[in-house]
Amino acid sequence: MNVSAFSKLTGLSPHTVRYYDKIGLFDDVHRRANGHRSFAEKDVLWLAFIQRLKDTGMPLSKILEYAQLRKRGSDTLHVRQKMLIDHASELKHKIASQQAHLEKLDEKVAIYQSALDNKIDID
Repeated sequence: MNVSAFSKLTGLSPHTVRYYDKIGLFDDVHRRANGHRSFAEKDVLWLAFIQRLKDTGMPLSKILEYAQLRKRGSDTLHVRQKMLIDHASELKHKIASQQAHLEKLDEKVAIYQSALDNKIDID
């Protein structure tokens, strides 16, 4: 599929798709005789993983490092696994922190609701 179809399928802009290919996030995207990129199902699956890493806060530079290791093959499995373990650990800490913040906000909302229900003024 061409860049336009790929971008519609993945939700990324054509510019972003081209940029990701240019910096090396994709593994050897096929080029047609006219020079246009042609993406395959494997690229859709890979991009879904890239998006998951981005959505969980992994910086693009780390994703690119992971992609370069992936291109080198099975010899890098241990390093890639370690990267994902480290990222998962960071993500768990962020989730715990956000959960604590949410609990405090919920407490404050409950205080306001109680004040509204009892028609009392609070600071």
